[in-house]
Amino acid sequence: MTSYSGQCLCGDITYKISGEPMMAGVCHCKNCQRQAGSAFSTLWGVPKTSITFSGAEPKLYLDADTNSGSQVERYFCGRCGSPLYSLIPAQAEMLFLKTGTLDQTDSFAPQFHVWCDSKQNWVELAEGVPQMATQS
Repeated sequence: MTSYSGQCLCGDITYKISGEPMMAGVCHCKNCQRQAGSAFSTLWGVPKTSITFSGAEPKLYLDADTNSGSQVERYFCGRCGSPLYSLIPAQAEMLFLKTGTLDQTDSFAPQFHVWCDSKQNWVELAEGVPQMATQS
């Protein structure tokens, strides 16, 4: 079985994933841009049952002011501030992992881009990867 591992910047929080992610996407919404401090957020949809965290307890920021109208639970390291994952109530069985925290990032390949209507104008998206103006 395939497995993956990762951690926050300071190493206080580590994780292991058993199995493959259910999805891989890029979110261009303004909240993800602000939370990541970058142009977008790269995400793996991972079943909660396939990931195990160790170390410090992540901190939570409840993001209730989103374009979709749904709240997003954003978890991060309280020491170094690294964003780790998000939870969305409508998809309770899934955890949306920030793929920049993976030890090996070479297996990330986006299957889609969402919230492209707020994509930064200098970001160019690869042809052939579905692009959604908002989130369906």
